[in-house]
Amino acid sequence: MAEIIYQAVGRRKTSVARVRLMTGNGKIIINDKPIDNYFGSAALKMIVKQPLEATKTLAKFDVYANVYGGGISGQAGAIRHGITRALLKQTPDTRSTLKKAGYVTRDPRMKERKKYGQKGARKRFQFSKR
Repeated sequence: MAEIIYQAVGRRKTSVARVRLMTGNGKIIINDKPIDNYFGSAALKMIVKQPLEATKTLAKFDVYANVYGGGISGQAGAIRHGITRALLKQTPDTRSTLKKAGYVTRDPRMKERKKYGQKGARKRFQFSKR
């Protein structure tokens, strides 16, 4: 393995990704699998690569990510957030580019918890006056 450059943690919904950025030629390994084997959808692969493409460093770094929790869409977003944070540690002057694209901010939307005595988070039992 190449020398560790920077590492960061990215989150989205209930997914957490630990990302390491190393000098290399652009390979992306997620949970010890290549990105093509981990994500089937081209859209999810694109989401992961967005911060590298925005800063034109796709062929400059190798990305190693460990991700857990949530579904695959949340995991892709968490990896994107982790890559963005690692890139900001590496070159802080790219912040304006990444911020404008919307990659710096964590997506905080999460499923609301179910309340006790009710059917769901917002759903209530039907009211009966008599």
